[in-house]
Amino acid sequence: MDYRERLIVKPGSHVKLADIDPGFHGVHESHEKALPELDATLAEITSLQELLYAEKKHALLIVLQGIDAAGKDGVCWHVIRAMNPQGTSVTGFKQPTAQERAHDFLWRVHKHVPGLGQVGIFNRSHYEDVLVVRVHDLAPRHVWEKRYETINDFEKQLTESGVTILKFFLYISKEEQLKRFKRRLDDPARHWKISESDYSERELWNDYTKAYEAMLERCSTKHAPWYVLPSNHKWFRNLAASHIILETLKKMNLKAPPPTVNIDEIREKYHKAASEKGA
Repeated sequence: MDYRERLIVKPGSHVKLADIDPGFHGVHESHEKALPELDATLAEITSLQELLYAEKKHALLIVLQGIDAAGKDGVCWHVIRAMNPQGTSVTGFKQPTAQERAHDFLWRVHKHVPGLGQVGIFNRSHYEDVLVVRVHDLAPRHVWEKRYETINDFEKQLTESGVTILKFFLYISKEEQLKRFKRRLDDPARHWKISESDYSERELWNDYTKAYEAMLERCSTKHAPWYVLPSNHKWFRNLAASHIILETLKKMNLKAPPPTVNIDEIREKYHKAASEKGA
């Protein structure tokens, strides 16, 4: 299955989340059935990320957005684990600090953009400024309305500098979210993940839905597309994300850089000498 074609939000398209099935799971019926494909995909990602790190001609930025319990942390755990930590970074964006509020809304984001050879993951992102800011009226409409275009310009600038951007919106149903909250309540090891605001934010589900739809419609561009990942099934979410990441890395046509030393000379000088000494 071509997950990119199936799940991409095509630029200029109208988005109605109610028309998307958050329980969609592709051709596999279970985690067990999908596991061999997922493992093979992650293994390929590992190899290509090593080339990305070595070549240092490209960077990859992965943006994760979704309602509470949609699985942003899960993608970091189960997909990004395929990558060498030396070449990756994960940044979570919480409420802005006083210092961050004293600057433009992209200031705190830009400094975490990955450099060439690196993969950066944003667990929440600059899109909070057209999501939570919009839903909670933290800024006037005329302020956050301008941010869609500002974000598009910012992302275009990044792509022109060698950064490939993948944006994943993790989409779950309201019923699935409640089930996940309950599992957290029932599992003492997960109590730290629950807060009262998780439940109060549910009352704004429809407002968030409208904000997400506007984000997807107005900021899915040719240079930085959005993908809606049906995420009721965690294993499918991980499989779809890994496939899209893999295909994106393949399109970079990554190659190992040439050696910076004379390989034959080093082989002759050290390995031949060692063999002659019986070492």
